[in-house]
Amino acid sequence: MTRKVKAKSRILEAVHETASDLHRLGFIDKRKMRELEALCLTIEVPEYDAEKIRAIRERYKLSQSVLASILNTSLSTVRQWEIGKKHPSGPSQKLLNLLDRKGLETLI
Repeated sequence: MTRKVKAKSRILEAVHETASDLHRLGFIDKRKMRELEALCLTIEVPEYDAEKIRAIRERYKLSQSVLASILNTSLSTVRQWEIGKKHPSGPSQKLLNLLDRKGLETLI
């Protein structure tokens, strides 16, 4: 699963490139750089199908109800994701992406 990052516009791309150079040289701290990236960049979140969701849940040895609690959704919703009746979108998709990339500690 790759994370695609692209600028919202050519101007913001130039601003981000300049800021990245300033960060690398020590003129911009890590916190400010993250804030700037949030403003300038669009991160495409991958879609999660039933198999991927089940694999993430099993990787962290979570029950469906615990995963639902972590994602602030219902047990029924997680069940429907895992059988393919529904697909996560919006905040749930982003939280699944965080869980997948950064680990359980990020969401707890």
